Amino acid sequence: MGRRPDRRTHRGAGRCASRRAARRPPRRTAAGGRGPRRGGHPVTPASGRRHRHLAPAPTGPLDAHVVVRRGAWTLDAVLGVPAGTVLAVLGPNGGGKSTAVAALAGLVPLDGGHVRLGDRTLAEAATGVDVPPERRRLGVVLQDVLLVPHLTARENVAFGRRAAGERAADARHHADRLLTSLAVDAHARTRAHRLSGGQAQRVALARALAVEPAALLLDEPFAALDAPGRATARDVVHRYVRTAGVPAVLVTHTLADALAVADDVAVVEHGRVVQRGAPRDVAAAPATAYVAGLVAALDARPGAAA
Repeated sequence: MGRRPDRRTHRGAGRCASRRAARRPPRRTAAGGRGPRRGGHPVTPASGRRHRHLAPAPTGPLDAHVVVRRGAWTLDAVLGVPAGTVLAVLGPNGGGKSTAVAALAGLVPLDGGHVRLGDRTLAEAATGVDVPPERRRLGVVLQDVLLVPHLTARENVAFGRRAAGERAADARHHADRLLTSLAVDAHARTRAHRLSGGQAQRVALARALAVEPAALLLDEPFAALDAPGRATARDVVHRYVRTAGVPAVLVTHTLADALAVADDVAVVEHGRVVQRGAPRDVAAAPATAYVAGLVAALDARPGAAA
């Protein structure tokens, strides 16, 4: 019979190896930090994912025919937007503006039509294609600003980039730049539930831009802002659309927003597009009483004649 191995010897060797491993310094990552490695790439300790920089999403023109039925009411709107331009969608309450944005974002299923962005089909009723909202890579701001209440403004803005695997320091740096551009950087460390309505709206806009989306879908993103904040936010949106070359849909109740930001205007009433054209052309020849009222409100503003 062979000699049985001494278990005590094996246990003692294991303890010695553990002590040596505990004393061994952690390996330095490629980025200069310390941490575990997988396949030669640094990984995040919590998730095990490789660190990577979030690249801009592939984009192109937005080609959308949105059909949504709710009982006797139907939204049937064609909303095409060339890349690098802004389409402002105006209309009375209940006309279908917010429903259109929700359908484009994938939050409301299509009953007909399609949503295509560049060479990607995001939704198509006839074939059953319906890409989940989180995989559409869209920057969305809804009327109800849904920030994570216990996170700070900076953490809310950085969240999407961190979820995609970007290093925390890089995501925070990107978030800080956006918060600064929207003049809300003084509240970077403020938890979301302590922000005012206007501050929260600017943080939500920064969060939508932070993921470098393939398109922007903005539902009343300037509504809670004062005049200086509105002007700043308009400029940030306009600059991003032009620089990134993405299409944007901007829902608004004011013709002033359309004139300041948009290349084209679509007026939606009773679920249909009743007028479309360049903002100044729509203002010069309103097709409905609603549009005429918008023009009158614009003309009545102090300093409008100048």
